[in-house]
Amino acid sequence: MRQRSAMPAIGLLATIVFNAHAGDAPSAQSMTIVRNGEQASIIGAPTHFVGNARIDPLFAAQAPSKVSAGYVTFQPGARSNWHTHPLGQTLVVTTGTGWVQQQGADKQVIKPGDVIWTPPGIKHWHGATSTTGVTHMAIQEVLEGKSV
Repeated sequence: MRQRSAMPAIGLLATIVFNAHAGDAPSAQSMTIVRNGEQASIIGAPTHFVGNARIDPLFAAQAPSKVSAGYVTFQPGARSNWHTHPLGQTLVVTTGTGWVQQQGADKQVIKPGDVIWTPPGIKHWHGATSTTGVTHMAIQEVLEGKSV
């Protein structure tokens, strides 16, 4: 899979996915299939991540839907910066062991099969532990072009 550097102006996952597909609206009368490997991986920008993170977009929000998703893979020690989501976010851990933390609370261990819901406006971060990598699917809604 090809890799490219994320531009500093690009937000976290959903913003990247949304912008990558702006104008790609499918016909209201047909299905759209995005084939595995058709979208380039994106290296997480240091403005949004600490350490090495890779984003593999799955799909962008297509009106009238507001939902976008992608896989985020964190190498050991990598994590997102503190951030919020205007409409919340769901994470589904697929491989590895990681941590999540809500501001003001203790960090928590996350493992494959765990599902994490972060309500709108809650400041948090998520990523790998100091010794193990983690991958999760991030699912969020876009509000006025932004998910973060």
